[in-house]
Amino acid sequence: MSVYTSISEAELIDFLAHYDLGELVNFEGISAGIENTNYFVNTAQQQMVLTIFENHTFDEMGYFLDLMAHLAEHEVPSAHPLADRNGDYLRVLKDKPAALVMRLKGREVKGPSAVHCAEIGAELARLHIAGLEFTGERASDRGPSWWRGTAQLIASRLSSGELELLEDELEYQSQFRLVDLPRGVIHADLFRDNALFEGEQLTGLIDFYYACNDLLLYDIAVTVNDWCCEVDGSLNREKSLALLQSYHNIRPLTEDEHRIWPAMLRAGALRFWLSRLKDKLFPKEGELTQIKDPAVFENILRKRRDESENLTTYLTGIAG
Repeated sequence: MSVYTSISEAELIDFLAHYDLGELVNFEGISAGIENTNYFVNTAQQQMVLTIFENHTFDEMGYFLDLMAHLAEHEVPSAHPLADRNGDYLRVLKDKPAALVMRLKGREVKGPSAVHCAEIGAELARLHIAGLEFTGERASDRGPSWWRGTAQLIASRLSSGELELLEDELEYQSQFRLVDLPRGVIHADLFRDNALFEGEQLTGLIDFYYACNDLLLYDIAVTVNDWCCEVDGSLNREKSLALLQSYHNIRPLTEDEHRIWPAMLRAGALRFWLSRLKDKLFPKEGELTQIKDPAVFENILRKRRDESENLTTYLTGIAG
């Protein structure tokens, strides 16, 4: 979440006039994240987040907003979109798609405990189960074809060591993405800054704008790589087991998922290393922007490659 598109108070008041939400009290830009423009918006009746979508067309946005509504209505703590007087979730602001969603309580947990990880694991499983009833379909826009295209784009600007790692990992991953594993709706970006807690209680999941239909195990891997990671990039066993056990208690993992687990952890690390490299090498202009360090996920990828032989024990350690 960032601010690439600036809006004035008058423009926001005009936008809000299409809703029954009361008069504008205040608003402010949000600098966290990197993809869309976001503002906190408070009216006399509602606390909200306004998102202006920088990379998606109007037609694409129906999937995300309908999914968020579906999940919220199936007791997954997603921010429900707010409809205008015509019953529509999506409008146009500054010639771009824009939507208001309810602002959830809680805040990001920067140093999660095993209890926080268990909460996230359980809610991710509930999200995956609720997603089975969602009829929308959207292919991943950060999958293997995007990996290869991005690799070609940035290759000439990488060091020899980075390029060697990238080429080797792409070759390795080409063996695994066609395996027959459970698929469905995934969040695809469930980092710590996309979950809200009050104490040790999970209160909300946010930022579903990478959501798509893909391998459920990949979604778990992306989540574990962030929530259960030590400063040096290695996995914390206690936190990993807490997250995986809580997930498994609700949606039991299959034998094939056990077998492919190390490859999925590496896939999750590769995807975010590539996206951060692209953002660093080809930055977008914005009033408030945040570019995250690609070296973090380069290191995580190297750690997962080193740990591959031991990572299956994290799944064999879960029971039930």
